[in-house]
Amino acid sequence: MTLTDTRVEDSYPTRIAGQPELMDRMDPTVWGGEADGPGDAADLASHDAKGYSIVEGLLSPAEVQGYWQELVRLSSDQELKADERVITEKASGEVRSIFEVHRISELISELARDPRVLDRARQILGSEVYIHQSRVNYMPGFRGSGFYWHSDFETWHAEDGMPRPRAVSCSIALTDNYPFNGGLMLMPGSQRTFVQCIGETPEDYYKTSLKEQKIGVPTEDDITKLAAEHGIDQFTGPAGSALFFDSNMMHGSGNNVTPYPRSNIFLVFNSVENALVEPFAVSKRRPGFIGSRDFTPLSR
Repeated sequence: MTLTDTRVEDSYPTRIAGQPELMDRMDPTVWGGEADGPGDAADLASHDAKGYSIVEGLLSPAEVQGYWQELVRLSSDQELKADERVITEKASGEVRSIFEVHRISELISELARDPRVLDRARQILGSEVYIHQSRVNYMPGFRGSGFYWHSDFETWHAEDGMPRPRAVSCSIALTDNYPFNGGLMLMPGSQRTFVQCIGETPEDYYKTSLKEQKIGVPTEDDITKLAAEHGIDQFTGPAGSALFFDSNMMHGSGNNVTPYPRSNIFLVFNSVENALVEPFAVSKRRPGFIGSRDFTPLSR
């Protein structure tokens, strides 16, 4: 059970001992309107239905090159590799992710405040926003390992104390995303169903789950039901494309056994009206670099 100072009703119970259920979502997917940002009515209706939007050419080729060089610089920083915010591949030891990257890199901090990104996040969430989590992901050729099917909100709710799925993730591709190099797979419309997960969360679970998650993942039966109902889409496209997707979207990625690496910048925006409370399914907060408790609204 949660040790909490601020009593908040748990509207999305998970990490349970019994039979998991598929629960209808009680919250909107899109909170803002056409007047609140760059998306028109059709864009917002599509995002509401599918739970995600793709913006092609968000970054120019020159910008992509600049951010790619920044990723190379960060992954080559020997002092940074000793930092807890750097996650390495379980098998190869290569850099897999660097968390809280908007505080490490001034370039990426500026990107999080770029109107092309920030204004769309504000529109989807219908409020001011802050960065709940940021990271850069590296999936090298031949050895890049994927992520099993999961909902980010399930983890952020259980382990960080995010009350409701009023958060949106922005994944910006810095390499071409092909159907065969471990591109992100999504179940369109699955954001409308909260999938309970079974099992008790081990203490300091983030230390292993960021490399391979085993608790907080749906059963195979539930994944099969969702896939049968919603099907599976994949985020593909040239470098510079961006994917905005709902925090409760069921998604995952396969291993990359091709020669083509896949890297992206990942920014999670949470509504300031959805600030974290105490975790709902663990007794101890995760570190701030994974689930920030600085709720200061982002400004340009």
